[in-house]
Amino acid sequence: MRITFLGTGTSQGVPVIACQCAVCCSDDSRDKRLRTSILVEDGEFTIVVDTGPDFRYQMLRQNVRHLDAVLITHSHKDHIAGMDDVRAFNFQQQAPIPVYSSPETQDALRREFYYAFGERKYPGVPRLQLETIVAGEPFLIGTQRILPFEVMHYKMQVMGFRIGDFAYITDAKTVSDASRSLLEGVRTLVVNALQEEPHISHFTRDEAIAFARGIQAEKTFLTHISHRFGKHQDIQKGLPEGFFVAFDGLAIEIN
Repeated sequence: MRITFLGTGTSQGVPVIACQCAVCCSDDSRDKRLRTSILVEDGEFTIVVDTGPDFRYQMLRQNVRHLDAVLITHSHKDHIAGMDDVRAFNFQQQAPIPVYSSPETQDALRREFYYAFGERKYPGVPRLQLETIVAGEPFLIGTQRILPFEVMHYKMQVMGFRIGDFAYITDAKTVSDASRSLLEGVRTLVVNALQEEPHISHFTRDEAIAFARGIQAEKTFLTHISHRFGKHQDIQKGLPEGFFVAFDGLAIEIN
């Protein structure tokens, strides 16, 4: 299974246009971070987790030609705003795209993209097949078992996803003991690390490291990185062994 980071950034802490700071002016391509999302491919299926505002460009940049399903972590705009562009895959595949999310996220999708769910649909609107998921209850895409689990983004439920020995978490601040128990045996973890300073709804660098160590992940990749965290090379220098800063376009193989 291959995991490709489509985006590793966030709207949190992003400065205004024409900022002249070190990150904005960096020549390192690893500092050019689109909104957080991953592509999951295993030869049998192609899945995207979250369709943020950069979804269309991410699909073009990665040359994604087929999409079997979308998983949504939660309903904040930086994770769903690009859902309309699923329509390109509808046209190419002549079928609706299954979208797996919680009932609360489904309500948000129906509000935000009301035109996709009306009785009389305008030609060309996205065709979305909403599939309900519940934390702790696994589901199948093809023959692949996917386990959703709950993390808390301050007081908001966010879905993390476990696929085999791989787990993906974004926008987490706290994780219950029940959810931690579902991560036993995870070898490769992707987890949000917004910045070094405390934040009300996101893991800091040190909190992400402590969480990864607590579940005994062998390799951990940090994502959902804010502008305030700094440049890629500087962040990486401060990480312990087994921890890596993810960057847009990075692909990792999961055995």
